[in-house]
Amino acid sequence: MAERHKVLLVDDDVDLLAATKIVLQSNDYEVITAQNGKDGLARAKGEQPNAIVLDVMMTHKTEGFDTARDLREEEETKDIPIIMLTAVNQEVPWKFDADSVWLPVDKFVEKPVQPDKLLDLLREVIK
Repeated sequence: MAERHKVLLVDDDVDLLAATKIVLQSNDYEVITAQNGKDGLARAKGEQPNAIVLDVMMTHKTEGFDTARDLREEEETKDIPIIMLTAVNQEVPWKFDADSVWLPVDKFVEKPVQPDKLLDLLREVIK
């Protein structure tokens, strides 16, 4: 039997969390959730997921960016792949993309994302 991968979803949109959790669980992922960056960081340290799907705009507009950098600075979480799933590019006049310092994530994806695309991204980052 194949190993069941654990994914941490961090987003303040409870409806999006619920819908994404259903999609991932139906594709044999174990799913844990958090509704803000602080809780997401704590869950990542405690649960050691295989990947993190992280929103940007939660408690404040840049919370996901801050959380991604915090995750990369912690020994327990620095190597966990992060998929940033966000609508921030629709909210601000400039575009963001992954980079190693300011936005240290593995993938940067615009909301809304089709379930198949998210599943493909998870398979790609979880090796």
